[in-house]
Amino acid sequence: MSFPPLAFVDLETTGATATADRITEIGIVEVDADGVREWSSLVDPGMPIPPFIESLTGISNAMVAGAPSFAQLADEVFERLRGRLFVAHNARFDYGFLKNEFRRTGHDFRASVLCTVKLSRRLYPQHARHNLDSLIARHGLDAGDRHRALADARVIHQFWTRMCAEVEPEVLAAAVKAQTAGASLPSHIDPETIAALPEGPGVYLFYGENELPLYVGKSKEVRRRVLSHFAGDHAAQREMVLASQVRRIEAIATGGEVGALLMESALVKRLQPIHNRALRRNREICFWQLVEAAPGDWRPRLRPAADLGDEWPAQLYGPFKGPREAKQVLADVAAERELCPARLGLEAEKPGKPCFARQIHKCRGVCVGAEAAIAHSARLMAALAPWRAAAWPFSGPAWLREEDEVHLVDRWRHVGTARSEDELQEILGAPLPEFDRDTYRILVNVADRLMALAAPR
Repeated sequence: MSFPPLAFVDLETTGATATADRITEIGIVEVDADGVREWSSLVDPGMPIPPFIESLTGISNAMVAGAPSFAQLADEVFERLRGRLFVAHNARFDYGFLKNEFRRTGHDFRASVLCTVKLSRRLYPQHARHNLDSLIARHGLDAGDRHRALADARVIHQFWTRMCAEVEPEVLAAAVKAQTAGASLPSHIDPETIAALPEGPGVYLFYGENELPLYVGKSKEVRRRVLSHFAGDHAAQREMVLASQVRRIEAIATGGEVGALLMESALVKRLQPIHNRALRRNREICFWQLVEAAPGDWRPRLRPAADLGDEWPAQLYGPFKGPREAKQVLADVAAERELCPARLGLEAEKPGKPCFARQIHKCRGVCVGAEAAIAHSARLMAALAPWRAAAWPFSGPAWLREEDEVHLVDRWRHVGTARSEDELQEILGAPLPEFDRDTYRILVNVADRLMALAAPR
């Protein structure tokens, strides 16, 4: 089993944001046919190191005061990494920082990237945790001066060596290939666009010629999902057509999967991309509401969702795409349970006269007094139970937190998402949006995570 020259890389930084924070130390272990070589250097970040970072890494402002800047090290670091497979733990963090630093110095740095977190998850799936400390403990690695760049780069190299010894060569090769095999990007898609995509949850937008919205998608791993669109092994013609039409890609990171789902639904309805179908806006959404026409006599009444307003009544069933679907469901239920179509409003009711279903012995006779209205109503409620709309469990709005985002919701509507106290106060005064079936389904699935607005924030 042979691999290209490798560079095991670890960085220490002033923070977690590649575009705003800076590197304080670089450690590189180079591995190739000539053997193993190590290199490291402190880096003057040109900005203060926060106390928390200093306590974590042991790198102080005094230590980096006389160190070279990244600009002074750029040429050497570039040469050490050029032509090598870039290997790091949570590799996109280190790769993103270096790309931003290189960009500031005018270097166009690109490399194939291999993440040992992902390798560990794939090759050791029986374990729940794959951070560096877990790997050190599990595989008996020599941690050395933990949280210093060269020491951590050495640990990553040790883990690689351990995998080479423990894992079947073809299995390891397949795992590496799965990460590093480049997608066949269209020539007009800048690879830098892909590199800038978030690794975590969010939505992505494909645009075609003349900024035509083509597709909106969501994923818990945006970059991986976008790359899958250009994998070149599509079985579906629609996927191949979409990939060939893309001219520009945008992405928006979200705090979690719920935020991604809500944003995807909203963007599809606003942009109407030509390749999205399921989430298109439908203004005919409706419910069946059971109304008591007389004591014990409950009858279905069609309620357009747009007419509900601030109301969320009891005995609501649906939502349905439109009146046609709602009536078909009710007709199917009536036929299956021998309910009276006339009593359900599916045909004209003639007092004292049997409905058509009664005439062919498919109705138990509530229309002619052969069945009590209360019994018919009970059977109707039981038959419609699978379509019973979830009751709104709060007396007012509620919220759901994902990382640094708070989703404000009310009566199964998404009022807005806030990332600060000011934004939350702003959307608290927003009007209740119209009911949306897709939003309803998203929120019902996470109802156990909703918190009443009066709860402590």
